[in-house]
Amino acid sequence: MIGAIIGDVVGSVYEFDNYRHKDFPLFQEKSDFTDDSILTFATAKVLLDGGDYAQTYQSFARRYPNRGYGGKFNRWIMQDVPSTYNSFGNGSAMRVSPIGFAFEDAESTLAEAKRSAEVTHSHPEGIKGAQAVALAIWMARKGSGKDEIRQVIESQFDYDLSRSCDLIRRVNQFDETCQGSVPESITCFLESTDFEDCIRLSISIGGDSDTIACIAGGIAQAYYGEIPEWITTETRKRLPQEFLDILDRFEERYLLR
Repeated sequence: MIGAIIGDVVGSVYEFDNYRHKDFPLFQEKSDFTDDSILTFATAKVLLDGGDYAQTYQSFARRYPNRGYGGKFNRWIMQDVPSTYNSFGNGSAMRVSPIGFAFEDAESTLAEAKRSAEVTHSHPEGIKGAQAVALAIWMARKGSGKDEIRQVIESQFDYDLSRSCDLIRRVNQFDETCQGSVPESITCFLESTDFEDCIRLSISIGGDSDTIACIAGGIAQAYYGEIPEWITTETRKRLPQEFLDILDRFEERYLLR
């Protein structure tokens, strides 16, 4: 899942200051993890140690406040008895990448993605966004080609993946919904030539930059396998020890098997 974390950290400085080109420094002094990474690590924690998604998301978000959470989620964090609020925001998709790496069959992957999403994002579009990303990661790590991934995601989730990144770049606006950012994220992966190119494409199309790069980065890691070591090192420097411990345990259990 480090690919998703890299996308979030790189995109953190561009979310509200879009840069619609690929020639930018991947890391700046202010590059940092946001809510995308926090909740991704929370998802991984549930997969590693069990527990309830709602309680784990609340726990992590309370320990790491003011990291870009949406308004409804901020209120949900503090509920004594959290209940879903029918969201179709892209939060369900940005935090799902560990699930794509953790299961051996597509059915289990889709079921767990739904379980992780519906504690907050119970709207059909919120669930669909999480499932599409998780399935794309699962297919990529299982050796599916890009044409097959495109065909399955388009047919199973009714996403339009026909627009090029050049077209998206010209028209894309800030959109926090699954339906307004998940297809764009997947397209950035499909059009990329390697992991770094995927992250650069994701930033260059504008919009919700950290989340788009987070989603695309998770798929790109699964597909390309290798990430330049210096990019991983720079990202790890910006993470607290709790996250590094989860990342190392997750990779040992699910990526090195």
